[in-house]
Amino acid sequence: MAKVELPKCIQLSTASLVHKYESLPLLTKTAMAEKRRSGVAAILSDSKPAKPDTDEEFLSQLGVGVLLRGALLKLVEARSEDPIGFLADHFSNLASESENGAAGCGDGEKDKATQEQRLARALWHLKLAHHSQRSAFNNNVRIAYELLMQGGPRRGGGGGVRGRIYTETLRSLCREGEVSESTAAPLMRRIQCHDHEAVPFELFRQGVLTCAVFSDYVRTSRSLYTAVRPSPEALAQRALCQAVLGALRDALDTSQCADSARYLEASAKIAPCRLAKAMASAYRPRGGLGGSVMDPKEFEGAAAALFIARVRVLS
Repeated sequence: MAKVELPKCIQLSTASLVHKYESLPLLTKTAMAEKRRSGVAAILSDSKPAKPDTDEEFLSQLGVGVLLRGALLKLVEARSEDPIGFLADHFSNLASESENGAAGCGDGEKDKATQEQRLARALWHLKLAHHSQRSAFNNNVRIAYELLMQGGPRRGGGGGVRGRIYTETLRSLCREGEVSESTAAPLMRRIQCHDHEAVPFELFRQGVLTCAVFSDYVRTSRSLYTAVRPSPEALAQRALCQAVLGALRDALDTSQCADSARYLEASAKIAPCRLAKAMASAYRPRGGLGGSVMDPKEFEGAAAALFIARVRVLS
């Protein structure tokens, strides 16, 4: 490669500058170096985000207002009776999502963790509002459905929640609704889907609503059994249990009208005065009760069977 020579004027100028710098005292050289370093530090410091001067700027920079606004909107929508516990669960879920997103793991483990996280988040949304608050409940069902559908199958432009995830959601709802697996099993056989099926939204909503109503119904039946047993240690008489089951059967056989009217009709049929009348009739044939007893598990199974018999089998 040919050697490129600078013009003489530039060579003389460069040489003179070097000679001039070398002739400077040591103290002057040090001062110049410090000045250069301070200039670089000033440039680097300018590239960093400015430190907020006020509390409002600090909160705005972190996006705290958006987080609190979203949490309060959820609280108003859910109408929770425990606002502190509700907000604690809300922010705990947000923190869990951030930690799971930042954690590194293998592809298989990551997919499984993501699915479990989505299911937990969907269940949390489904529990925000009682099914009687129909507008808020349906909105939460839609959010849960979209969460569970992320990464799901897409066939011919359609799709839906996988049948396996749908069935697991229903089982979890019954479990968290204090319904035992043995009591919920007959209901699951009627409304569950195959693992490979894609569940549309309306079917998902009906399944979730059925499990929510069923959980309330089972808890009500337990309360009725507690009301007819003579003491916490003793079992209830079978005649009284049969009378209560008859009242439950009548309550389930409501007329085909609006949901609100059906709820009122069912509530009237299991009102204290109607139950008292049904139980009083159990005393009359023999002037007393006597006879066999019924344990809580048998009563719960019989009450659940009355409800499940009225649920349409999914085909």
